[in-house]
Amino acid sequence: MPRTRAGLITGADAHPRCWWCEGDEQYRDYHDQEWGAPVTDDNRLFEKICLEGFQAGLSWLTILRKRDAFRRAFADFEIDRVARFNKASVERLLRDASIVRHRGKIESAVNNARRARELRAEFGSLSAYFWAYEPAPRGRERPRRVTRAAIKRMPSTPTSTAIAKDLKRRGWSFVGPTTVYAFMQAMGMVNDHVEGCWRREPVERARARRRA
Repeated sequence: MPRTRAGLITGADAHPRCWWCEGDEQYRDYHDQEWGAPVTDDNRLFEKICLEGFQAGLSWLTILRKRDAFRRAFADFEIDRVARFNKASVERLLRDASIVRHRGKIESAVNNARRARELRAEFGSLSAYFWAYEPAPRGRERPRRVTRAAIKRMPSTPTSTAIAKDLKRRGWSFVGPTTVYAFMQAMGMVNDHVEGCWRREPVERARARRRA
């Protein structure tokens, strides 16, 4: 049985991890290998923000288990290819039982690909646009200590609210402040691995290398 303490859970390998990732091997691997590590590739950023939109009202584990299917259905989230999807593409996706068949979310992903191309044309890349919003690691909106309680108090932040507002102004959809904050956590704009998690320091070093 895993041991728990203060937002951490320690399994058989003796690594203390964030409380939310135990109980499923795929979830644990996502935590250990991906979550919070800084992402700069535009297609992967687009994938992450799309999947966070699909996650609304569902568990992240549900989306994670379907991620390979989403990648097949959405052309590996290559922005230019998804931007060319049409009404027939949407109808095809609505028949695909391996993904979340929600018309609004599917249409949103296609729309957002087109809006992503506009962002890329204006800023050079999605990466340049999103990373310009990175909050100062010791700024006022970041907790002094990243604990389970601190994270629970932050379903959204001033930065995620600002990004959501700007994206909506530019025509994006399914990008509310809570969805955007989950995206910020996933793509490494903030490091919300809790204090004592074995991944917190490696992620922080990777974030520092990106800023260098």
